[in-house]
Amino acid sequence: MTESNTDIEISRRRLLGTVGAAGAAGLALGATGGAIAHSALTGSGSGADGSNGSPSALGASRIAFDGDHQAGITEPLQAKGHLVAFDLAAGAGRTEAAALLRRWSETARRLMAGEASPADDTGIALDAGPSSLTVTFGFGHSFFDRTGLTARRPVALDPLPVFSADRIDDRRSNGDLWVQIGADDGLVAFHALRALQKDAGDAARVRWQMNGFNRTPGATASPMTARNLMGQVDGTGNPKPSEPDFDKRIFVPAAGPGPAEHAWMAGGSYAVVRRIRMLLDDWDKQSLAQQEQVIGRTKATGAPLTGGSETTEMALDKLGADGKPVIAANAHARISAPEQNGGAAMLRRPFSFHDGIGADGTPDAGLLFICWQADPLRGFVPVQRKLDRGDALSEFIRHESSGLYAVPPGPRSGEYVGQRLLEG
Repeated sequence: MTESNTDIEISRRRLLGTVGAAGAAGLALGATGGAIAHSALTGSGSGADGSNGSPSALGASRIAFDGDHQAGITEPLQAKGHLVAFDLAAGAGRTEAAALLRRWSETARRLMAGEASPADDTGIALDAGPSSLTVTFGFGHSFFDRTGLTARRPVALDPLPVFSADRIDDRRSNGDLWVQIGADDGLVAFHALRALQKDAGDAARVRWQMNGFNRTPGATASPMTARNLMGQVDGTGNPKPSEPDFDKRIFVPAAGPGPAEHAWMAGGSYAVVRRIRMLLDDWDKQSLAQQEQVIGRTKATGAPLTGGSETTEMALDKLGADGKPVIAANAHARISAPEQNGGAAMLRRPFSFHDGIGADGTPDAGLLFICWQADPLRGFVPVQRKLDRGDALSEFIRHESSGLYAVPPGPRSGEYVGQRLLEG
């Protein structure tokens, strides 16, 4: 969530309490570098009385496009999001991809500053500020084949394994290029989506697109960990920026393992994206006690069933009066905990979604799970393998789409995203 004016600068303490998510690798779960949020944008527009006015403090909040890391990774959860994947058009290759990334970067740079898009602006967000808009770009496995850059494709981008509980729709998975858009205003987010789609022109076509949401900033009296559509406090177990190995877990190191051809990813990160359908009607039939046993945490506060507050460590060896673990062996929080997975961790930053009512009368709703890590083979994959073997939550969720993307570091001033790969 985003605060106002000078308070909008993101502190590590605030990120600890507000960045969070759920999903394949942690529904009862819970940042820094790169883009830094700040305010002080002086926008102009037309008020309800016809006079010129400036955006509200919420609308004026601005996140920088240039930086060590791309925006949209470490920022607090945003109220509105769009995820969209593109495939390069037939015959398009490295030259066309570079031109497209150049256009996209210029558009994103301007929109994130609260300015009009450089070409044929639609005016959708004419009277709003940037509203913490972030635009993030990534490359799928197939992008490197299409652009003749196979030798520069990192090993960490190898396709994810197939998990037994997957019900993956290939039409809504993967893609050459991936774009994440987030903002605290729905029109600002849609404006960016429309501008980038138009920028694609004949170079790329949309493969799939998904829309999500989170709680609106300021809806609670003070910043709180988010809740997912199951009603669970969701974000507690995220890696904390105060941890000395935070950057090592989330961002690719400058002198990491691998050949020099992969050095263009230094400062970048890998995003796993999964559309996770929540079987909400089945979930709602469970009693409160049953729901809490599935998760391993209380629903009201997110505290572990072994006691304390939301941030209290789970006492995994604590037994109840019946001699059984208070937090069950198959409880989601136990299985996904980093200490149960050799320290494997990822930064979860999702959006909820609701796409109406299905033909069977149940809500098509759940989580657009997005997690960030320096290496998915050490982050997402081992945790998901373990969840796949015995997570009590699996009965109530369905993984319907999947993607893995290499997200390059943030651009320098005047540079476009991916330039070090495409022109290196």
